[in-house]
Amino acid sequence: MGVSRLMDLLADSREVIRNDGVLLLQQLTKSNAAIQKIVAFENAFERLLDIITEEGNSDGGIVVEDCLLLLQNLLKNNNSNQNFFKEGSYIQRMKPWFEVGDDNCGWSAQKVTNLHLMLQLVRVLVSPTNPPGATSSCQKAMFHCGLLQQLCTILMATVTETINTVSEVIRGCQMNQDYFASVNAPSNPPRPAIVVLLMSMVNERQPFVLRCAVLYCFQCFLYKNQKGQGEIVSTLLPSTIDATGNSVSAGQLLCGGLFSTDSLSNWCAAVALAHALQENATLKEQLLRVQLATSIGNPPVSLLQQCTNILSQGDKIDRRGSKVQTRVGLLMLLCTWLSNCSIAVTHFLHNPANIPFLTGQIAENLGEEEQLVQGLCALLLGISIYYNDNSLENYRKEKLKQLIEKRIGRENFIEKLGFISKHELYSRAAQKPQPSFSSPDHMMFDHEFTKLVKELEGVISKAIYKSSEEDKKEEEVKKTLEQHDNIVTHYKKVIREQDQELEELKQQINILKSQNEQLQATVTQQVSQIQQHKDQYNLLKVQLGKDTQHHNSHGDTLQMNGIQTEEVNKLKEELEEWKTKHELLQGQLREKDSVIEKLKSSQLEMGTEQSSQISKSGGLEHSNELQKELERLRSQIQLQSAEISKLQTENQKLQVLNATADPVLGHSSATAAQNSEWKGRLEQEIKELKSEVKALSEEKASLKEYLDSSSSTVAILQDEKRTG
Repeated sequence: MGVSRLMDLLADSREVIRNDGVLLLQQLTKSNAAIQKIVAFENAFERLLDIITEEGNSDGGIVVEDCLLLLQNLLKNNNSNQNFFKEGSYIQRMKPWFEVGDDNCGWSAQKVTNLHLMLQLVRVLVSPTNPPGATSSCQKAMFHCGLLQQLCTILMATVTETINTVSEVIRGCQMNQDYFASVNAPSNPPRPAIVVLLMSMVNERQPFVLRCAVLYCFQCFLYKNQKGQGEIVSTLLPSTIDATGNSVSAGQLLCGGLFSTDSLSNWCAAVALAHALQENATLKEQLLRVQLATSIGNPPVSLLQQCTNILSQGDKIDRRGSKVQTRVGLLMLLCTWLSNCSIAVTHFLHNPANIPFLTGQIAENLGEEEQLVQGLCALLLGISIYYNDNSLENYRKEKLKQLIEKRIGRENFIEKLGFISKHELYSRAAQKPQPSFSSPDHMMFDHEFTKLVKELEGVISKAIYKSSEEDKKEEEVKKTLEQHDNIVTHYKKVIREQDQELEELKQQINILKSQNEQLQATVTQQVSQIQQHKDQYNLLKVQLGKDTQHHNSHGDTLQMNGIQTEEVNKLKEELEEWKTKHELLQGQLREKDSVIEKLKSSQLEMGTEQSSQISKSGGLEHSNELQKELERLRSQIQLQSAEISKLQTENQKLQVLNATADPVLGHSSATAAQNSEWKGRLEQEIKELKSEVKALSEEKASLKEYLDSSSSTVAILQDEKRTG
């Protein structure tokens, strides 16, 4: 758990603690895969990328450099962490690192260092030494998230490490190689980035490291890319060369570098052109059609012939003593071109000067500098024997081997052939694909060419010692194998066609299966609908069968309904009677109210004179007293009515309480005696309230009678008033 606690330092708010934590983890993760995995799975990638972002990406200080170094420790040669980094979508977060703008003049030394480390981190994920599947998945992720596009944007404006990084992002990935082929450099007029880079490679005034980086980029672009190889070779073919000469093609640049006076350009162009032919027999044959114009008035010569001409005139190529580099480059190109291509071998042997030149070079006892050239000449002669189809009578396999026996000696030939693989520069080139040379003089071997030497050295040694009879047997075996290969190819074609037919039949079966499932579903639905209709039909039959029984039992039902109807009619009649009584009482009350209103109005009209007369007679005073008494009684009646309504409401509440008291008391914890006592009290209170309501009702009735009598008295007084 110690590493887990150390990881907490990366989230510390104190920058000093955080920065020292990064340095400590750097030391712990060096060459320790176990700690590297623990740190990675403790969310180190997320925290380190956050710190880099907070510090300003490439514009950050030494903290960004420390974080990048720690990330390199975690990812380099650790496939598990690389996969975790890719699956965690952290590759996408690297894209903002390279948004640096076009102006690189004012970059600080720290920014250059940070960018260099960032590019190296990208290369760690796509290194050719990683498992092919892991590298391929990272390359695809870099394309889809736009990282490759961002790197190509700054390709012409930044350090050579960018070119090396782009090289490994596209190496062997067809999708990325196709994108790179479409990239244009920011020039006027726009030119393909490949062409602009090749211009730098064959320009002797450019820095050595830049030229090496461009060569590596071109090699990675062509690696397992037959489409790209074809596009490069097509720029050299007569039918595709631009007649106007306005644009420079990649092929023209390579030919220009191949025959320039700069030995480094010769070597780079030869290696680049060899990669355009790597494992592609079709292009090797097409390149034989390329014709070069040497000088005015002289007929054009083939590219193959021009290469051999330069070889034979090697002593005049360069006055600075670096002729070996040029000759090594041309010999590597010729060996690659002729290997596994019998037609190219025939073209090479057709020139009568070539074989004498090779045997002369191998037979001489030259200094140590020339040993590489001798070894490569022996390899080229061995290829001319091994891939010879015996179409030229003077240069059949047997005659060439006899020539070696007479002029060189078999043992001497094998010894010279072994000079190649024993050379220190050969071993260094065989280690990794990227050209890494301390100085231009050390550029002798290409990585892919070392694979070819390893493949051919043994078979050529055996071919030299074989007799004519063995050669005949080998030829027969080859023919048999060719026939066998043709048969196998035929059957492969048949199998491929059958596979295609089988795939089509499978698709048809899947379509029929889906149609069958749909039909089955339709049938099931129709069956269920039919069953529903059957059920409905049976139900109707049952109902029709019960109709007779229904008629028989209808009489009894009507009798019961008749009894209920009589009770309802009685209740309706009683309700109508009460309604009638209520309306009658309301009418009487309205009449009394109108009489009282009339009395009030008549009293106002009579005036003061009539008042004195009424007071003398004493009748009107009595009328006023009656009027007041009448008002008092009406108000008393209203109060009593309100009291009665209140008592009725309480009575209803008590009845409800009485109805619910029994079950509640029955479920309580009180005793049965207490329950009965409580119930008795409630019943007593209800009786008292009922009696009080009854008394009030009687009092109301008596007041009403008194009001009626008072009303009659008022009527008598009114009559007397009219007569008086």
